[in-house]
Amino acid sequence: MPDRSSIRRSQLAVASLFGALGFSYGTWTSRLPALKANLGLSTSQVSVMMLSAALGALFSFPVTAAALHRLGSRGACLLSGVLLAAGLVALGIAPSWLAACVVMGAYGVVASTLDVAMNAQGVEVERATGEAVMSRLHAVFSLGTMCGAFFASGITSVTPSLPLHFVVASAGVLAAVLLPRSGLVADAKPIEGGTRSFALPRGTALLIGAMAFLGMIAEGSMVDWSTLYLRERAGASQQAAPLGIASLQGAMLVTRWFGDRARVRWGARKLLFAGSLLAGVSLAAALLIGGVVPALVAFGLFGIGVATVSPCVYAAGAREGGVALAAVMTLGSLGFLVAPPLIGAVAQATNLSWGLSVVAAAAFALALLSRRVRWD
Repeated sequence: MPDRSSIRRSQLAVASLFGALGFSYGTWTSRLPALKANLGLSTSQVSVMMLSAALGALFSFPVTAAALHRLGSRGACLLSGVLLAAGLVALGIAPSWLAACVVMGAYGVVASTLDVAMNAQGVEVERATGEAVMSRLHAVFSLGTMCGAFFASGITSVTPSLPLHFVVASAGVLAAVLLPRSGLVADAKPIEGGTRSFALPRGTALLIGAMAFLGMIAEGSMVDWSTLYLRERAGASQQAAPLGIASLQGAMLVTRWFGDRARVRWGARKLLFAGSLLAGVSLAAALLIGGVVPALVAFGLFGIGVATVSPCVYAAGAREGGVALAAVMTLGSLGFLVAPPLIGAVAQATNLSWGLSVVAAAAFALALLSRRVRWD
C-alpha cells in the first residue's frame, strides 16, 4: 500500500484533470454570446457549432482507443490535456463560423479522449490506493466548470477581448494538466485496442441507456444554453449571464459531493425520481415567470435534481456488464449530439424559452423512467 502522501498526490493529480476539463467547458460555454456576436451567427448556427463538438465526441472512439492503447491512460491524459488548451486558443481566434465548427469538432474528439482517459486514471488510483474517489472526482469537474463561468464573468469586466480570455484560460488548463503530472499512475496492465464503438443494449440496459440519453440532454443543454437564455431572454448583463452556469454547477458540485450518502440512504430510484421532478418543475416555472433571479434559482435547483443521474446510471450500467456500460455511455453521447440541433431548431422557430422547455420535458421523462429500472 502506498504511503499517505503519495496517495494524496495521486488523487490530487487526477482531480486536477477533472477540474481542467470542467474549466475548459465552462470557459467556452460562458462566452457563447460573444462568439455569436463576433461571428455574426444565428441561433441555429450556434446549435450547429455545438453539434460539431458532440459529433467529435461521438466519433472519437478510434482516436481514444488508439491513444489509450499506445500511451496508456497517463500518457493519453497528458496529450489530450495539452491539445485541449490549444483548442481554446484556436476557438478564440476562429475567423468564421465554418472555422469555429471545425475547431469544435476537433475539441470534441480531444475532450472525449481526456474524459475517458482521466476516468481510467481514476479507476487506477482507486485500485492503487484502495480508496473510493470517483464521485468526488466528478464533483471536481462541476467545480471546474463553475470556476470557468466565474472567471468568464470576472474577465469580461476587465476586457471584452475573447482571444485574450481564451489564451489566459488555456494557460490555466495547461498548468492544471502538467504541473501535477508526477502524481498520475501507470496502468496496472496494458489497455487493449478496441474495434467496436457501440453495441445495442437490450432489456434493462436499454432503459438505463435511455436514461443516460435523457440525462445528457438535460445536463449538457443547461450548460450550453443557460448563458444565452440569461442574456437574450432574461435580460442579464454580459457580466451576469455566465452566473447561470455557476449556479447550475455549484449546486451539482455540492450534491455530487454528498450524492453517495444520499443514494445509500434513500436508494437510486427515489433519489432520481424526486430529483428529476425537482429539475423539471423548477425549470418550467422559471421559463413561465421569466427574469434573471428566477432563472438563477431554477438553474441551481435543476443542478441539484440532475446531479446524481450520471453516477447512478453508469453504476447501474456497469452491473449489466462492460459491453452494456459502453452502450449506455454511447447513448449518453447521443444525448449531447441530439440536444443542440433540437433545442436550436425549436428556439429558431419560436424562442429560447420554448427551446429550453425541451430540457424540462427530458427531466420529466427521466422521472418516469426511473420508476421502471431495477437499480439494486
